[in-house]
Amino acid sequence: MFRIIFLGVLAALFFSSTFVLNRAMSLEGGHWVWSASLRYFWMLVMLFGWLAATGKGRLAADSVRLFARHWVFWTVAGSVGFGVFYALITFSSVFAPGWVVAATWQTTILAAPLVLLGFGRRVPLKALALTALIFAGVVLINLEQATESGLHEVLLGALPVLVAAFAYPFGNQLVWEARRGEKSYLPHIDHPAMDDPFCRVLLLTIGSLPLWFALIAVTAPPLPSTGQLIQTAIVAACSGVVATSLFLVARNTAGSTAELAAADCTQSMEVVFSLAGEAILLGHVMPGLMGWLGIALTMGGLMLYITVQSRT
Repeated sequence: MFRIIFLGVLAALFFSSTFVLNRAMSLEGGHWVWSASLRYFWMLVMLFGWLAATGKGRLAADSVRLFARHWVFWTVAGSVGFGVFYALITFSSVFAPGWVVAATWQTTILAAPLVLLGFGRRVPLKALALTALIFAGVVLINLEQATESGLHEVLLGALPVLVAAFAYPFGNQLVWEARRGEKSYLPHIDHPAMDDPFCRVLLLTIGSLPLWFALIAVTAPPLPSTGQLIQTAIVAACSGVVATSLFLVARNTAGSTAELAAADCTQSMEVVFSLAGEAILLGHVMPGLMGWLGIALTMGGLMLYITVQSRT
């Protein structure tokens, strides 16, 4: 359990770059569609390059063949788990500070057990009840934000994240279930490439490409600036490759539903890392009393959740 939690917290550190840099690009006038899609275009280049540089070129080729063999599955899993999730997260950064988006994103801790239940997995109800603390913290943070920026901005900043909170664990759980081959409605994908976290990220990234091309075609955003190209490359490396791979390692190391939920739960640390990053890099002021109380509830709920899960 300790290894799973450690890897999850380390992933949260790298994930936090997403919220900070997405907010920075938004404040600089960068279109959210480019902030979202360019990350995955960069990831595609980086993942192929990494696999080739580490002598895993054969696995990269196997991944492409695996995608072609199960292209419907990977397009659905990638479009939902990577595409819908990140498009909505990036859209929200236009209307809310990065740390607020990160805090609202913690509703994925509530969403993840519900996704598990939807796939017929057992979830300890005692631990699930503790997610109410985390949700209460998210509500307080957004209430404070509403007094500063208005209800309209808060809704546009929060509601898309709530949908994204379900999309991400759903896409990842599809992959988890496909590896085990226990669901008749999903393909059983038993291949050495599935044991490599970079290959799994590569397959989900390829699967998300149709959604990105569709979004670009529909929104027709102005061309990205050089700064946006650079910042999306940083996000792709830190969050898309390093953090996602660490998180998938933690999740796929899990041997039970309790350990799976604990891995998902470590994402709460993104709030702390995002808050610190925005204060240092963007000069944002610290949250008020209600915001700090919300953060305390979120983190307290995290600690209790992990404790209960580890005892279950």
